[in-house]
Amino acid sequence: MATTIKGPAIFLAQFAGDTAPFNDWKAITRWAGSLDYQGVQVPSNDRRLFDLARAAESKTYCDEIAGIAAESGVAITELSTHLQGQLVAVHPAYDEAFDGFAPPELRGNPAARQRWAVDQMLLAAKASANLGLTASISFSGSLAWPFVYPWPQRPAGLIETAFDELARRWRPILDAYDDAGVDLAFELHPGEDLFDGATFEMLLERVDHHPRLNIAYDPSHFLLQQLDYLGFIDRYRDRIKVVHVKDAEFRPDARQGVYSGYQPWADRAGRFRSLGDGQVDFKAIFSKLAQYDFPGWAVLEWECCLKHPEQGAEEGARFIRDHIIRVTDKAFDDFAGSDGDAERNARLLGIAGGAR
Repeated sequence: MATTIKGPAIFLAQFAGDTAPFNDWKAITRWAGSLDYQGVQVPSNDRRLFDLARAAESKTYCDEIAGIAAESGVAITELSTHLQGQLVAVHPAYDEAFDGFAPPELRGNPAARQRWAVDQMLLAAKASANLGLTASISFSGSLAWPFVYPWPQRPAGLIETAFDELARRWRPILDAYDDAGVDLAFELHPGEDLFDGATFEMLLERVDHHPRLNIAYDPSHFLLQQLDYLGFIDRYRDRIKVVHVKDAEFRPDARQGVYSGYQPWADRAGRFRSLGDGQVDFKAIFSKLAQYDFPGWAVLEWECCLKHPEQGAEEGARFIRDHIIRVTDKAFDDFAGSDGDAERNARLLGIAGGAR
């Protein structure tokens, strides 16, 4: 029997805030349920919604959190550790920019910040297991990103050294996720050292094809890179464990292209859009997910430089629901089928009396 993808679900990170209903777990899950979402992806760094350390220590707390969500009609799909994962590997050029992701007492201390980030990742593995989840979504961090364009020419071995170090940092974390029975799915994202299939493979090889190193598929980032996002599913389907449903558009002109000339989001050739407003072929994506029996959730990640987030959330639930394919449990031509019969098959092939 094939599996129908679950959803619609929504990533809460872009909606959490200091005003109701976005500042409290019960209220925000009730809001999501009121829009007919069936799942919520949880930013594990936001204590207004979720206490990661407590979740790692207490199955009772996890049951309470899941119970509150269930009362609102939603399930927890995955924990997100995007910000913590980013801090596992930070190039010094970005130290100050990324300090805001860490607690105030760790800012200005990259070594302590990195140790904290690793501990956060380990807590998320335990918390995911306590919640009964099978996957978590994160960022890989980046050591090589400042050298993404080879000018001046990169010194020989620079990228290899960066990925060797990335593997050294992530291997024990991946082992911890394996112990917890949870897949760690990296969102392949510009700004991270893992931003496409080639870079994912570079780390995968260095961690000996670790079973817990996996992919969070988000076609918007691939469209903006002009990557074949449908062929990507064909190639990496066995490693895709999380799906973000996010739209984008790429409209180059005589003035700017992929790099978008340092322009603000609204003026970029490539920009994120609310679902249905961009160029991503979601009919084809959902068809491939159904074809390959993807068992997880279709999760809206809302990012748009034009539309209000609440409108994007309301429209997104309908959009995902309308695109999920209820997979068939029988072949369309079963009505013309017949039972197997070895002797008849041989007769049909003209070999009933022996080889011809």
